[in-house]
Amino acid sequence: MATSEISARNTEGFCWRDYYELTKPKVVLLIAFTALVGMLLSTPGAVPWQPLVFGLIGISMAAASGAVVNHIIDQRIDAIMARTSSRPIPSGHMDTPHALSFALLLGVFSMLILGTLVNPLTALLTFLALIGYAVIYTLFLKRNTPQNIVWGGLAGAAPPLLGWCAVTGQVTVEPLLLLLIVFVWTPPHFWPLAIRRREEYARAELPMLPVTHGVEFTKQQILLYSVMLLAVSLMPFIVQMSGYLYLAGATLLGLGFVYHALLLWRSEGDNHAMKTFGYSILYLSLLFSLLLADHYLDLLLPALPV
Repeated sequence: MATSEISARNTEGFCWRDYYELTKPKVVLLIAFTALVGMLLSTPGAVPWQPLVFGLIGISMAAASGAVVNHIIDQRIDAIMARTSSRPIPSGHMDTPHALSFALLLGVFSMLILGTLVNPLTALLTFLALIGYAVIYTLFLKRNTPQNIVWGGLAGAAPPLLGWCAVTGQVTVEPLLLLLIVFVWTPPHFWPLAIRRREEYARAELPMLPVTHGVEFTKQQILLYSVMLLAVSLMPFIVQMSGYLYLAGATLLGLGFVYHALLLWRSEGDNHAMKTFGYSILYLSLLFSLLLADHYLDLLLPALPV
């Protein structure tokens, strides 16, 4: 679509759905949820309203800004891949200058909100996570190494730490464990999707693990990481951050992940890939819900009459 046509459409107003889609709302929602869990776990009592509200707004806006930058940088790749070809920029529904302005607006306001209404450390860590995802991962790692999702996942694992820091103003062992869980979860979450989309990634010349090392090797790595995730997910109990409810739930969820990874490893081609991918999303949501349930159960039990 020509620029003049897009500009003509702008005079009528870009459809708000185009801007909304640029922010990857489902991803932002998951980021906001894990950040909220970090906030709620950081204190035994009620979370003060200011870091809760403005922390979530600032972290979510920063995540949305990174998502828009990802759309801008990946527009050539998105146009090649069937899964992403209908996104606003490759489909011609949005042009790069407007998308870039939107990303800058979101990024600047997120930093102002976090720096002035939350605390400077949260603003700094959020900025580093934003640069890590939007620039280091999207621009460099994604295009140059099959371990892109491993190291790039560090930025994506930051939200629980950011949420914790928004309330406490400091970084301790507990939020680092939350970060570690999401960090180890990311590869076995993403690689099943990469197995299913490996031909598209190959056409886009992206060195995803199934493209560079083959499907069987990737399946082995998914199984290895799922076992590692099971072990790492038990660490909150080991450091007495969580209790027996979390221990039981995390063990069952982790064994479920290993089970799906085993089925994928033993299956032909990508037969079980999307089921493993789907379970990985359910796994993280339930695991963090368990952290919250266990946290508040410990607070409620002493108050119950004997």
